[in-house]
Amino acid sequence: MKLSDVQKRLQSPFPAHMVAWKAVAISKDRSRALLLAHIDARAVQDRLDAICPDHWEFSVEVIPGTPVPTVKGRLTVLGVSREDIGQAPDGDLSTLKAAASDALKRCAVHFGIGRYLYDLPRIWGDWDDTKRQPTHTPELPDWARPDHERTPGGAHLMQAMDQLRYELPEDLDLQREVYRHLKAALGSLHPDPQQPPLGQPKGGHTGRAA
Repeated sequence: MKLSDVQKRLQSPFPAHMVAWKAVAISKDRSRALLLAHIDARAVQDRLDAICPDHWEFSVEVIPGTPVPTVKGRLTVLGVSREDIGQAPDGDLSTLKAAASDALKRCAVHFGIGRYLYDLPRIWGDWDDTKRQPTHTPELPDWARPDHERTPGGAHLMQAMDQLRYELPEDLDLQREVYRHLKAALGSLHPDPQQPPLGQPKGGHTGRAA
């Protein structure tokens, strides 16, 4: 396997629920914020584990004498290495761990992971200053979503499926029941053209039998 073989998979958009929004500027009354889309370091790790689990590694080197914790990260994927600097934000999150996470994300961009997020515009939105998050999550455009989310309802279905990875029941009969529901949901998103609409018998007859 070569890096060129998996480049498109590395660069593909993340599910919408994995994209977070942070404030890069806040209004004086702290009710509005200029929002920037981003992903966390765990999403990067999950993407690498899904595509080349045994062929990537990440290391950091602490840079001394900086105002905030700063590291130089080095990410190697399928034998190709990229380096970048990571810094921790001010305040309670100003730690070396935060700097390392920042470095991983910045290195990952060199491989195309999450790079499309830089093409999203910064937008002003209502801001909950207590929770430190937008009041309403901005909608992503179609081009910034994976293919399966470009069908109406797909984003909600994929979020539910992702959650099931951690909450799938141990009972086999319950697993089969979950599978049946998911199969039905997927069928509603991509209906079989050979099947009649719900409630209509095969053959196209819509009235009652005589």
